[in-house]
Amino acid sequence: EVQLQASGGGLVQAGESLRLSCAASGFPFGDYVIGWFRQAPGKEREGVSCNSDGDGRIYYADSVKGRFTIWSDRAQNTVYLQMNSLRSEDTAVYYCVADKYATRCSDQDDFAEWGQGTLVTVSS
Repeated sequence: EVQLQASGGGLVQAGESLRLSCAASGFPFGDYVIGWFRQAPGKEREGVSCNSDGDGRIYYADSVKGRFTIWSDRAQNTVYLQMNSLRSEDTAVYYCVADKYATRCSDQDDFAEWGQGTLVTVSS
């Protein structure tokens, strides 16, 4: 059974940092594309980052480029999202996602596996 356990959310002030973790189990970690989506209140889900898009490159949404960093720890089967210089518009529920065949990190339909979400609130 695929499990994605996201953690690390919380309440911070604008300009501060948070690190999200996604502990994965139930599938061969190295064979899957793993990433993060977010959904703010009243908005559609947005692909934030993933560790490999269709060209094998790390993907970042334009809104987070230069502020967020994704990396994987294969020994721990964990993907991290370091979020720096947080803004109020980063407030959202962040979901860890995974799929063996995903090629479009911005498309939620590319990801079959979703974690439970962790709330990030950035106060201005």
